[in-house]
Amino acid sequence: MEKPRRVFVAVCGLLLVAGCGEGALESAGATPAAVGPVRLWPDLPPATDPPFDYGESDTSRVPGLRVSGDDVRSVDAVAVVRAEVRARPGVYSGPDGMYEETARAIAACGSAPAGCPVMRPYYRDLTGNGRDELIVGIRMPEQQVGIRVYLAENGGLTRIMSTVDQVVSVDLAGRDLIMRVASAGIPGYEYRTAWSWDEQQHSMLPTRDEIVRVRPSAGAVPRLVGPTPTGVPSPVETGP
Repeated sequence: MEKPRRVFVAVCGLLLVAGCGEGALESAGATPAAVGPVRLWPDLPPATDPPFDYGESDTSRVPGLRVSGDDVRSVDAVAVVRAEVRARPGVYSGPDGMYEETARAIAACGSAPAGCPVMRPYYRDLTGNGRDELIVGIRMPEQQVGIRVYLAENGGLTRIMSTVDQVVSVDLAGRDLIMRVASAGIPGYEYRTAWSWDEQQHSMLPTRDEIVRVRPSAGAVPRLVGPTPTGVPSPVETGP
């Protein structure tokens, strides 16, 4: 039984030799040398003062709200934002900042639902805890949109993200919330920021930020979701 095996090996060897003779590999040219990172000004002293705090990691407990079973779907998005406005009236900047006219419109969502600036909520597990978080969008003047994310824990709600900007669109990709924002100083470009959960800070942080060149289409408008009237069930969506 050994002889057929030796013949088979010999035939394979001849085929390999013949193949090498006709289809020999050719050089693609010189490969550029790898260049590693070079530290510039290595003698610079370390910074002694921390940079300005923009409040990216600020979190806040929503006062006066109980969340049954730590299920964010059991709370109303308008009621959540109203509770924050009532707790901090007259705050116009920072993570709790709200335009005065926006605060008035939120207070009137029950009587004037068509003008309610709180858009329909979305749900996605952004923290990896196996439960959905609540994602809320708030229309504001001057094409500003506030984006807030809430985590249900210990029978209540903790706001783990709050930012306001001229939003072009908001997308969910895995456990990241990706915002496209218009660039005021560089026409034809936009900022794209990925907000991701950070366990150490217990909040959503802008982990990836980039400036991207875009070609604005004629008459382009922000891709936003319209307000949901109070009393009308909000669509439950979990993103792609």
